[in-house]
Amino acid sequence: MSKTPDSGKAQDDRPSTVEQYLVKDPERFALNMARMIEQAGKAASAWAEPREKGDVRDHVAEPVVDMVKTFSKLSEYWLSDPQRALEAQTRLFSGYMTVWANSIQRLSDGGEDEDAVKPEPGDKRFQDPEWGRNAFFDFLKQAYLVTSRWANDLVEHADGLDEHTRHKAGFYVKQVSNAISPSNFILTNPELFRETIASNGENLVRGMKMLAEDIAAGKGDLKLRQADYSSFEIGKNLATTPGKVVGRSDVAEILQYDPATETVLKRPLLICPPWINKFYILDLNPQKSFIRWAVEQGHTVFVISWINPDERHGTKSWEAYIREGLQYGLDTIEKATGEQDVNAVGYCVGGTLLAAALALLAQEGDHRIKSATFFTTQVDFTHAGDLKVFVDEEQVAAVEKAMNEKGYLDGTKMATAFNMLRSGDLIWPYVVNNYMRGKDPLPFDLLYWNADSTRMAAANHSFYLRNCYLENRLSQGEMELAGRVVSLKDVTIPVYNLASKEDHIAPALSVFLGSKYFGGEVDYVLAGSGHIAGVVNPPAAQKYHYWTGGKPAGDFNEWLAKATNHPGSWWSHWQRWIEAKDDTRVPARKPGKHMKTLGDAPGTYVKVRV
Repeated sequence: MSKTPDSGKAQDDRPSTVEQYLVKDPERFALNMARMIEQAGKAASAWAEPREKGDVRDHVAEPVVDMVKTFSKLSEYWLSDPQRALEAQTRLFSGYMTVWANSIQRLSDGGEDEDAVKPEPGDKRFQDPEWGRNAFFDFLKQAYLVTSRWANDLVEHADGLDEHTRHKAGFYVKQVSNAISPSNFILTNPELFRETIASNGENLVRGMKMLAEDIAAGKGDLKLRQADYSSFEIGKNLATTPGKVVGRSDVAEILQYDPATETVLKRPLLICPPWINKFYILDLNPQKSFIRWAVEQGHTVFVISWINPDERHGTKSWEAYIREGLQYGLDTIEKATGEQDVNAVGYCVGGTLLAAALALLAQEGDHRIKSATFFTTQVDFTHAGDLKVFVDEEQVAAVEKAMNEKGYLDGTKMATAFNMLRSGDLIWPYVVNNYMRGKDPLPFDLLYWNADSTRMAAANHSFYLRNCYLENRLSQGEMELAGRVVSLKDVTIPVYNLASKEDHIAPALSVFLGSKYFGGEVDYVLAGSGHIAGVVNPPAAQKYHYWTGGKPAGDFNEWLAKATNHPGSWWSHWQRWIEAKDDTRVPARKPGKHMKTLGDAPGTYVKVRV
């Protein structure tokens, strides 16, 4: 049997004996079990109390019903043909028999036979030596892997399913597989089992206490703790690039940052971040900050900091976000600097809004934005990744019903959806670490930002789901804004279209195909890594690669095969692209010289938590 990766010499040298799984102090263990039950009761109370008061209404049924319907369609395909069903059952039975035969062989001769199935490279769940050395845990591991891969194969080979149902089935199978992994349970995870025995159950007491705290923090819903949040404070050690608030509307604050050079590019830079998360992903700390780096390159940087909406903003639509966010930002830049010509950056859904706004403004004769840069932005949603799992008529209607009760979608709902896209990394490791091992997570600025949830204004979010994910109206030239039908063909300014190779939110293929809908020249650049790390990759880190090539047309894989691979960050490449459009410099501009400021950056809107 093959050995699993070494997770520590001290563990690897420990003999695999029954003694390490036997309770040494039954009295103390029993006492801790009682304390654990007491803390579990507090967790249950934290969950039940807001529901009894009517503060929380569960909408769990909708996603569960959708999952059941999806699995029913999958089952119907396999069971409708007896021969097909028999073949599927035979494959599973054969896998189990191989695992069983290996286990019997090992017990009889004590040898190390080859595993029937091995974890995928990079799978961290089964690194403890006992997963390969102890026959019981090794059997559990292999049986689980055989089952989960068999279930995934059922989805992949269900030829009768439409693509949306297949996509949902694959996603739900992944969620269920991640949830039932033996690494998630005390009695089936050797490391958890040992820690529980060694501490006489004190880890479970701490874990249940943390669970109660996290349900209380979520006001009745679990707000999974992914980092030590006490180590961070916005404006103190996050979002620290110096600047001022120079404008404030109902939906946005406009921030202008202090210059770091004697001269600056004549064209100011306006950044439109997503409102699904907060803007300081681009200003986490001085070493990672794109905003600070751009200032140091000579940009006069303005950033839109979106409001964290509440019931007052329920009717704020995409048009409101364009008028009171993007256009308001352009007006503010003109007052602050006297400049009309602007370079603009849009990130994720902020980029989608920017693209739609550019199409609208082109029709209205507003041509102040002279170049557009899109960070991992989709304008065509044909291949929109796993988020499409949550979008069909029934699910969108259910979300709209929930939003209309308050005027917004709770921030925890969006956070959970994004975490589910990578549940093996962003959910279950923290469930195990926090609530079973009873250990506090480590400080991590990125995960603090990830947990700093934002609500979704009802009208805004409904428009986005229907017009983009559900009906794909923007790329088809059918989106209606301000009484006009807008077309991306009217966007004729230069476009820098950045995708990231491992993006699960805005897939590289989706961004590539979206390039053809713009009416002007598009430079498509592919960064290494994913939706966040691919963008937030300062040159000093010397990490990843990026690819540049010809016109983004034809087959994506053929484009990539011919593209030039560059080591490191794309940031400097983008800077050269910007300067090639207009490198005129003027004396540096300080915030507040031509208008009253409203406080220091990062402002007040970004500090509103849910």
